[in-house]
Amino acid sequence: MSSAASAVLKVEGLSKSFGGIHAVSNVDFELARGELLALIGPNGAGKTTCFNMLMGQLKPSSGNVFLNGERITGQKPRRIWRKGVGRTFQITGTYQSMTVIENIQMALISHHRRLFSVGPHATRLYREEAMQLLELVGMAEQSERACAILAYGDLKRLELAIALSHEPTLLLMDEPTAGMAPRERIALMQLTADIVRERDISVLFTEHDMDVVFAHAHRLMVLNRGELIANGTVEDIRNDAVVQEVYLGGGNLFAAGDTHA
Repeated sequence: MSSAASAVLKVEGLSKSFGGIHAVSNVDFELARGELLALIGPNGAGKTTCFNMLMGQLKPSSGNVFLNGERITGQKPRRIWRKGVGRTFQITGTYQSMTVIENIQMALISHHRRLFSVGPHATRLYREEAMQLLELVGMAEQSERACAILAYGDLKRLELAIALSHEPTLLLMDEPTAGMAPRERIALMQLTADIVRERDISVLFTEHDMDVVFAHAHRLMVLNRGELIANGTVEDIRNDAVVQEVYLGGGNLFAAGDTHA
């Protein structure tokens, strides 16, 4: 599905070292438009470090990152965000003192570059646009609720709406279903897959729940000790002996009922 001509994201030789520790080593991959690509691996494999380099939170030791053909290596997070990259995090970061719709409005105010000119009337701005985003993620009925009292799964859906507020072409989702109940995990990733299809955006996500990964990812990459050891379809990864060894010491990684790796 990925090709040089259609690649939204292209990563070449991406590496990051902390002293003598090689957290990420020479990672290469491409992500096509409309593709849902899962980056999996054991705890400490380097997944979040890789994400932080893509989004600008960490400067690579070497290698390059290209977004829609433009080199963005080492640029600041806000600049990368402005170029159309959204991100969700393992731990949600909403404004707890605000309502659901106010959180979306703040994201839209930032998107429209009005943070320094909103004055006391901010709650009137972009309400219709905010409601459309809340409807998209199934949160419209909770628009006036305070974020402080939301269930965790609802916070995750709100965070997704916030990430979509600036119409990204690429969405980075770092363990989007962490802390959620099994049914909520499936629902959130189905919602994400629907949005990918409807808006033709690209998604790179990390995830430990293999049921979620196999149900929705178009392709999988496996990272271990900072190195990319496999890249392919669900069946490719299921049958990869090296991947099996990394996860379960040669056991059946994807046996029925195994949902966590």
